[in-house]
Amino acid sequence: MSRNPRAGEIYLEFHPIGHQVKVTAIDAATGIEVSTFGPASAAQEDLKRVAVRKLQRRIEQIAASSSAAKDPTLY
Repeated sequence: MSRNPRAGEIYLEFHPIGHQVKVTAIDAATGIEVSTFGPASAAQEDLKRVAVRKLQRRIEQIAASSSAAKDPTLY
């Protein structure tokens, strides 16, 4: 696929597993992926909100760890 993903674009996958649903959220620009599980009876929007928030948090954590100044004198 030659299409360039837009910033902030997120792909969501919903995979039912028994009485649960596995929701995978993937950031299109970076490829960062997180998964979460919820009851199959939960509203899809609720599951989506949890997965997207988890993905946003993961992106924030990665950005914070990569932007932290590293002291070159430490081993």
